[in-house]
Amino acid sequence: MKLAFAGTPVFAAVILDALADSCHTVEAVFTRPDASAGRGRRITESAVKRRAAAAGFDVSQPRTMRAPEAAETLAALAPDALVVAAYGSLLPASILAIPRLGCINVHASILPRWRGAAPVHHAILAGDRCTGVSIMQMDTGLDTGPVLATRACAISPEDTTGSLTRRLAELGAATLVDTLHALEAGTAEARPQDETCATLAPRLSKSQAVIDWARPAAEIERMIRAFDPWPVAHTRPAGEDVPAFRIWRAKPAGGESTQAPGVVLRCDEAGLRVATGHGALDITELQPPGARRMSAAEFARGRRLAPGVRLGHGPR
Repeated sequence: MKLAFAGTPVFAAVILDALADSCHTVEAVFTRPDASAGRGRRITESAVKRRAAAAGFDVSQPRTMRAPEAAETLAALAPDALVVAAYGSLLPASILAIPRLGCINVHASILPRWRGAAPVHHAILAGDRCTGVSIMQMDTGLDTGPVLATRACAISPEDTTGSLTRRLAELGAATLVDTLHALEAGTAEARPQDETCATLAPRLSKSQAVIDWARPAAEIERMIRAFDPWPVAHTRPAGEDVPAFRIWRAKPAGGESTQAPGVVLRCDEAGLRVATGHGALDITELQPPGARRMSAAEFARGRRLAPGVRLGHGPR
């Protein structure tokens, strides 16, 4: 089949690679405009743009897919289908109506659970033991279209959003290629989603990465994994207007603590332990302001936090 593709982050780039290696032809690639990223706020190309350029695909970066030129470009290609993976915005009806077989979305959850921009983050935050990918026929709603195929993937207790997203990208790529074959053969079956089971996975913000030590230790541990590699869970000594510590790895310590949430219980060669609203949390890897990531034991050798110090955030 003749395909067009729309996507932006690394997840989408893996899907594009699979299409490039398939028997189908990618006529053009749409991706979001270059944007500032990182501490230096340097203008950066998307992962899909870099991968598409390396493969020699034509790349289009409309300001919005609602712009007339986006529909004109797609219509001129006359693709059999537009494959979409984490593009970054909803497609209007004018775009959805152009491809002969419609627009096919690769979504990183088992729909209708976790519709939205951050399904992997929310699956880990919720403590889900399983997630997966869905290949969906797109409509004008937010991940509401009928589902063509799903495949499940277990979530391990050590998974971060980064590690789980990588596995889901590979799973989604393989599932997509199989689904495209079924579409081409006319054997694909689309089933409507059960609206009573729908949950939302809205986009996250940096402000949500502030650790609330009044939460249970198990919940904070999931948050740390869910916010890796972005926006990264962080904290700092309560009442101090100083840069935050970034927390990369932790595990519930078990038992109860008589100290107030956020109080440092231990900071020595054995690690960094902090009281929470339910139990305590052992931080095993962190990143002090302006420094590299390090183990809690290495951090403790600098005696940066004394037992009794309370962690928490106020406005900066």
